[in-house]
Amino acid sequence: MDADLAVSMSVLVLIVLLSHVTLWLLLRTAAVADTGYAVELACTFQLCCCSHELRLLSEVGGIHPHLARTLTYLASVVHGLTFRGGIGNPCGLIERMYHARLSGGCALRRIACQFAAAILARAVLPVVWGLGLSGLHVRQKMLGFRCISQVHATLLEATAVELACAFAVQTVVTHTQALQEKYRVHAVAAIITTVAAA
Repeated sequence: MDADLAVSMSVLVLIVLLSHVTLWLLLRTAAVADTGYAVELACTFQLCCCSHELRLLSEVGGIHPHLARTLTYLASVVHGLTFRGGIGNPCGLIERMYHARLSGGCALRRIACQFAAAILARAVLPVVWGLGLSGLHVRQKMLGFRCISQVHATLLEATAVELACAFAVQTVVTHTQALQEKYRVHAVAAIITTVAAA
């Protein structure tokens, strides 16, 4: 299990580095004045890839729940510190649109970037897992790369829970705007870890 954990941690670090190199390249070659789309693509890709790897580690790898929560917290802190202007969440963009900080068209295009990045992450991770870098990745390959839902609820119940969790996270994000980023990121990471464990 320690080897699987080490490989997964290495994959997470590589994902963060790849996302930043990609963002750097996109920003250098972007011909558009609004670089928010490139930022949204890179940060959402990073978020989704890391979430998939952590989920695999937790559900297929069977790591201890305390370690899973610790890794969720640490990943949330890393994402919070590295996003640099990216939202990574459609709810956050809708909230900015509602408060007239973004136009409706801009928000919808950024949401489209988020969905594109999520689809790309879902396509890239099976390729990484297919390399068989660890026993955990080999087991996931043998399962056919399918995600097994741990939500034992109806679609309506699951939607209600997701909305409640998104509301809780967005409330913390909104109410901590005045804090310095180095403190704010920990409050947001704590609520994300709490709702993920719930």
